Amino acid sequence: MRVTVLNGVNLGMLGIREPDVYGTLTHAELTQRIQAWAGERGQRAEVRQTDSEGEYVQAIHAACGEADAVIVNPGAWTHYSWAIRDALAIVPVPVVEVHLSEPLEREPWRHHSVVADVASARFAGMGADGYRAALDWLQERAA
Repeated sequence: MRVTVLNGVNLGMLGIREPDVYGTLTHAELTQRIQAWAGERGQRAEVRQTDSEGEYVQAIHAACGEADAVIVNPGAWTHYSWAIRDALAIVPVPVVEVHLSEPLEREPWRHHSVVADVASARFAGMGADGYRAALDWLQERAA
């Protein structure tokens, strides 16, 4: 199973950005963990991060022909990017939404996800383990 993992705006600053909310794991360390977890399940994970909404949409489009599943953490775009939501609606494979923190326990503007209706599953508030849970969920559905 080929899994594309797309991390969005500000996730490249993990380890520095609000460690009390997002933890001290860097994006490079998160990428290594995701790839290791995927390997343990016989999956191959390609992890990308961008702060450019247009690049994020292009990565979603590319995943349409490359991936058997897509895991997304759009960051703040989760709450307002209809362009990302519309791009995800095109994806013909399962899409899983992941968030390191639990948006419903944070500021009111974070409570709504515009991508939720195009995601097959959502894992939030589990830190990096949310990605592992997403990989497990995908593996169970593939069996």
